[in-house]
Amino acid sequence: MPNKYAQLHQRCQSALDQLSLPRPFTVDALCQELSAQRRRPLHLHPLPEQAARNSICGMWLATKTDDHIFFEKRTSRVHQEHIVLHEIGHMLFDHRGTDLGHGEVSQVLFPDLNPQLVQQVLGRASYTNRQEEEAEMLASLLRIRASQSAGRAPHGVLGRLEAALGARAADER
Repeated sequence: MPNKYAQLHQRCQSALDQLSLPRPFTVDALCQELSAQRRRPLHLHPLPEQAARNSICGMWLATKTDDHIFFEKRTSRVHQEHIVLHEIGHMLFDHRGTDLGHGEVSQVLFPDLNPQLVQQVLGRASYTNRQEEEAEMLASLLRIRASQSAGRAPHGVLGRLEAALGARAADER
């Protein structure tokens, strides 16, 4: 298991090393940077309630021309940002999800979206497969790197945890 973790960490560090983080770091600024790099708009949306009822808390939807990231709106701002960073992890790794473009699921979740426009939908409901592990690790490492670039190097276990979560323990009390 330690070797699997080390390999996962290395894959995520390599992907992160290819990314230029905006200063000051915000999730919105990162999305603008990624949109420019990918030469396609990146839109953030609250997750449709039907998806949330199906235990999905985040989703990346790619059309032919745009990327859309959906996040659970009934949670804290910090958690929303982590969900967005997780979905960005899927984008950076170019993970492939279920092709819902012609299926009934996309019509239930996105009834106003033309099914022919949808290239792929990747929704998160668990952390049990390689793609989810990569996206989750990348989101945490991204948050830590952003914290370090802001001059707040994390110290000790609590410091690294705070950096990964994007909040200081005292902020939530």
